[in-house]
Amino acid sequence: MGRMSEELPAYAERVLEAAERIPPGRVMTYGDVAEWLGEGGPRQVGRVMALYGGAVPWWRVVRADGVPLPGSERRALEHYRAEATPLRTTAAGEPRLDMRRARWDGDGGEADRDEVHT
Repeated sequence: MGRMSEELPAYAERVLEAAERIPPGRVMTYGDVAEWLGEGGPRQVGRVMALYGGAVPWWRVVRADGVPLPGSERRALEHYRAEATPLRTTAAGEPRLDMRRARWDGDGGEADRDEVHT
């Protein structure tokens, strides 16, 4: 994403780089991303994703309750099914992410994490 560094605030670039590192079939919450980066919070990550997230796998950065992104549910579900992301069905018959199984802790190693902060 270095090509965008002149256009994006540094924090936004780090958030987007973190989103790109999430493996297919896995997700991180907005708070997970902030914690992994060691800065900001869920709202800041959500703002970055809302403004700039279209160029990265936005469907992998999610709400903690597993509800697909409002307004983009159908597109997100298509991605989840294509990537075999663990889903569950609510009592009302609505699809949700199975956060217990789908959540990724960012365990790509310290070398990966250090690259995000450079």
